[in-house]
Amino acid sequence: MIRQLTFLLLFTLILSTAIAQEATQWRGANSEAKYEVNNLLQKWPETGPEILWTFEKLGEGHSSPAFANGKIYCTGMLDGQGILFIFNENGTLEKKYNYAKEWDKSYDGTRSTPTIVDNRAYLYTGHGEIICLNLTDGKRIWTKNISDYNGRNIHWGVTESLLVDGEKLFVSVGGEENNIVALDRITGNTIWSSAAKKEKSSYCTPKIINFPSRKLFVTHTAHHIIGLDASNGKMLWSYPHTNQYSIHPNTVIYDNNALLCFSGYGQGCVRLNLTEDGSAIEKAWSTEKMDNQMGGAIIHDGYVYSSGHRKRGWYCLDWETGEEKFKSTELGNGVIIMAGDKFIIYSDRGELALVNPNPEKLDIISKTKVQHGSAQHWAHPVVHNNVLYVRHGNALIAYKISK
Repeated sequence: MIRQLTFLLLFTLILSTAIAQEATQWRGANSEAKYEVNNLLQKWPETGPEILWTFEKLGEGHSSPAFANGKIYCTGMLDGQGILFIFNENGTLEKKYNYAKEWDKSYDGTRSTPTIVDNRAYLYTGHGEIICLNLTDGKRIWTKNISDYNGRNIHWGVTESLLVDGEKLFVSVGGEENNIVALDRITGNTIWSSAAKKEKSSYCTPKIINFPSRKLFVTHTAHHIIGLDASNGKMLWSYPHTNQYSIHPNTVIYDNNALLCFSGYGQGCVRLNLTEDGSAIEKAWSTEKMDNQMGGAIIHDGYVYSSGHRKRGWYCLDWETGEEKFKSTELGNGVIIMAGDKFIIYSDRGELALVNPNPEKLDIISKTKVQHGSAQHWAHPVVHNNVLYVRHGNALIAYKISK
């Protein structure tokens, strides 16, 4: 009996440790922006979903909130300094830490969403400083800078959200020799460095795809989509994909052994089929339609939903063929996420809409306007514990979206 209890306690400890060490991710699990919701409201009230609480002192920024340890973590810039705000889930501010100088040159404010693992926050400033912060006291555990690797970024500051997988923290620093690096997330030491295509970094938050034989690292650099072996940084393949300003903020989407890679400024999207071990690619189709600038996309039931940029409007494409199923200009361009069995769209005009997935039309169920906050409507909404969180400049807004 004692032996069984000892085993049970040990198993529980191992399990709880494994769960605690799971890193938060940009746009949720696998960066897919598909969030579970219990008892989702199938229609919103005429005035929009109920606002549970707001906080309007975040300062300037475009980052999204992250959720871990029963807390909400969000960054903002006040008087040129980056601040990490820590709330409980009732919206009460519990702590705030000044972590570094932030981006104040154009489209001011924080860009990267914090990554939380255990009692550490991993922050990436617009100036290229990488910071591991102790969440108990706000002190730095270690720091790096893209200048340590002769890194280079395109216009308007670093905008990549840091990706942690196990003991590795991946950063696209953009140096000619040190282009992509994997750091030990505990110490900050370099595990490996890859020259990749020797191009500048381009705002893209990378993705890890698990295959039986390897972990595949995928991201955009200034002119290419690249695939590396995540264990050692060896480049396996690349595909040319650029646009007028080399801006590629959208994380690649993986579905059924294929990748959707897409960006704005008229470039559009391409489907790349992967071999069974992820070591090679083959182009399936491409289109200049649905040239989403930075709002993501959703693949659902064999169709791709996203907005355009220069090709203004909302699109649905057949995932197998790339064929356009519909185009609609009823909403402004923007961000799309999935909550339960519905889409939520947050447009650059401040529209917030509940939308039914439908390959025949943009099937808007309910619509409202985000009234709180300031500046551009660019931050990606997040759903956590049945609540929708929208960041608009200096405001974080919590909406009730379940019964």
